[in-house]
Amino acid sequence: MPMKQLPEILKNEKYTKIKFTLSKTNHLLVNASINGVKGKFILDTGASNSCVDFEDVSQFKLKAAHSKTRAAGAGATGMFTQVAQDNVLKIGRWQYKHFNLVVFDMSHVNAALTEHKAKPVQGILGADVLLEGQAIIDYANHLLYLKS
Repeated sequence: MPMKQLPEILKNEKYTKIKFTLSKTNHLLVNASINGVKGKFILDTGASNSCVDFEDVSQFKLKAAHSKTRAAGAGATGMFTQVAQDNVLKIGRWQYKHFNLVVFDMSHVNAALTEHKAKPVQGILGADVLLEGQAIIDYANHLLYLKS
């Protein structure tokens, strides 16, 4: 199947097309909103859960609660976490209701980004979102497709 037919097929299958950009560190970046508040997020196929920083809990109108789970990733382990349940995530026209997030200290993530002259992010969108949206990533054209 020629690549130029793929967008039409995905449109017929009720996929939403979303543009992403690449950071200076080659991370995939998407604009999204949580509970109506816009932010910039890393799209991370290796992250099991989506997350935001403790500092952004009030900004995104999250109701964070204690969690016994410890987070690991991006060179850090055993990090204290909270969980914020029942949120609304929007990426372009695609929407995920009853979206749950992990809240933890992302300062090490943003420090690594800024050290490489990349802009900080408000969070990470992980496999939970990609699975929910039956994601297809078109790396060559910088497009993310999520099924409605």
